Amino acid sequence: MQRLTTVRYATKPKATAENERLSRAVFDQLRTEAPDDVAYALLRVGDEFIHLFVNLADDNSDVLTETSSFRAFQAGATARWEAPPEVVRQSVELIDSYGLGKR
Repeated sequence: MQRLTTVRYATKPKATAENERLSRAVFDQLRTEAPDDVAYALLRVGDEFIHLFVNLADDNSDVLTETSSFRAFQAGATARWEAPPEVVRQSVELIDSYGLGKR
């Protein structure tokens, strides 16, 4: 099985720029380390963020959550949020895709 995780939350207005900066550091590290079979996206609407993570090789998110940049992102997250995030984790079977690796 593969892992699909979506996380949705709103930041406090004064924390939005810091949240985006810390999020971008995660992408920088992923681009440097280039883990296989992983897709990660960040979307933003005003002060609201949506993270989309797909692991095509395994049913976990360790390849993302164990990075130093993600740990730094999480370290002060609760102080940046308006309310706790909505997190949906699913074990899925990828049937077909466009833009998600070489499948």
